[in-house]
Amino acid sequence: MRLGVLDVGSNTVHLLVVDAYQGARPMPAFSHKAELKLADHLDGESTLSRPGERSLRDVVVEALRIAEDKGVEDLIAFATSAVREAKNGEQVLARIRDQTGAQITVMTGTEEARLTFLAARRWFGWSSGRLLVIDIGGGSLEIASGPDEEPDAVASLPLGAGRLTRDWIPADPPAAQDVRGLRKHVRAQIGRETGGLLRHGLPDHVVGTSKTFRQLARIAGAAPSAEGPFVKRTLRHADVAALAERLPKMSQAERARLPGVSASRVAQLPAGAIVADATLDLLGVDRLELCPWALREGVILRRLDMLAQGLEDDSLSIARSR
Repeated sequence: MRLGVLDVGSNTVHLLVVDAYQGARPMPAFSHKAELKLADHLDGESTLSRPGERSLRDVVVEALRIAEDKGVEDLIAFATSAVREAKNGEQVLARIRDQTGAQITVMTGTEEARLTFLAARRWFGWSSGRLLVIDIGGGSLEIASGPDEEPDAVASLPLGAGRLTRDWIPADPPAAQDVRGLRKHVRAQIGRETGGLLRHGLPDHVVGTSKTFRQLARIAGAAPSAEGPFVKRTLRHADVAALAERLPKMSQAERARLPGVSASRVAQLPAGAIVADATLDLLGVDRLELCPWALREGVILRRLDMLAQGLEDDSLSIARSR
């Protein structure tokens, strides 16, 4: 069957269309992205502005049209950090539902971590042993660990690269004292979680799933995305630590010339590197491997599991095409 996933993130609204069947890996059929930067539409009181709401509604309308054109039978729509933390997030989604028919569910940070973990587990399989999965989003950092498909340790922290850039290092390039303040803040936040994340044992395999990790790995010499998802890509902590020192000292224009850096993420790359460095350091990770699957694939996999059992998935919004 043809499934669609509409991911309303802090930076991007992403529609992914896949051909998916129980027992087979989901095959991407179409992808559409809108760089909405929804988190930038939150005011000082964490309220999503009316212009931001209108922009989101317009993007949702376009995504629904594309999903229909592509023959999507089942559309799963969810929102993550930016909408989750907006004081009026549920009201905004209710108005968009009334105007467009789109049922968009707000996903918790814990659920993000668990579904991303599921995707990584299915990609790498049981031979990976205890997995540790790290995802640095625009608004939050998710970490999950465990030996099975359901992690036994999960953390979701407000340490997304976009959020930290806005709140701590907005200048170009950022001031050295601001970078130091950010580094201290990030390490204190992650340090509180390390005991719980490692209480069941050290990981056998560490995985990174976010665009932040992909860009850092590309700068450090990993294969470009054009070579396909089956090329093994790894990232050493030593390289991340060096980039966490180097990137904040560069201007956005200088960073944009680095391999694999997208124009839309160039501003937040230093903050992403600082979070990556702190996470790997505090969790004792020397090297991680990049996983091409992440949250959207985890949502699809769980939906397929539910269908195989003849069950509805109450935790995510399922909008069937008519």
